[in-house]
Amino acid sequence: MSASRYIINQCLNINCQFRFPAREDDFHQKICPKCGSNTRIVEPEHPTQRVKILDRPVDGPQVEALLDNIRSSLNVGSIFRTADGAGLSRIHLCGISATPDNPKVAKTALGAEFAIPWMYHLDGLSVINTFIDKGYRIWALEGGPKSQSIFSLPYELHGPPIVLVVGNEVSGIDPGILNHCDRIVAIPMEGFKRSLNVAVAFGIAAYFLRFGITISNHGENIKS
Repeated sequence: MSASRYIINQCLNINCQFRFPAREDDFHQKICPKCGSNTRIVEPEHPTQRVKILDRPVDGPQVEALLDNIRSSLNVGSIFRTADGAGLSRIHLCGISATPDNPKVAKTALGAEFAIPWMYHLDGLSVINTFIDKGYRIWALEGGPKSQSIFSLPYELHGPPIVLVVGNEVSGIDPGILNHCDRIVAIPMEGFKRSLNVAVAFGIAAYFLRFGITISNHGENIKS
């Protein structure tokens, strides 16, 4: 599939001069979406940039995700997209977490919902017990007095798969699930706010687990 081609338009209204990208074949964008004036092309067509796909597997642990009662369908879609990019094996959707049948998931997943396997479960705790029986490592991404920075923990590159658990945006992870986790990890915060959006935090943690210790870069191993 060829990459979409875009042009950069700018409004001719001297009091507006809104500058924005538009598909080269989108004739509706000849009109400024801000003030309704005519526009002109200021940058010629150019393909959208694509990151090169790795030509060999990442030497990181196998990771699955468990979404415990995520209330925002848009967050679920964002997590799908991140999980696909980071090479996670599977997503487990639990409780009220929306499935890809929800159109809002597709809005932010942008096709990733078809690329990564997923399963839906009514009870997240029962799934955790199944993982424990299999010998998986259960890591909860959660704040609180028992949590530690994900970047400061001893890290085993090889071993059983890791299940990365994220919870409800307001109430957090089910305490029953937390009681069964091997580790409770958090993203360090230095600003006024004490937490990140769940999809953003998930992305940081997922990429650290898959790429953070060693990454393949033209045959070289680079330590984080």
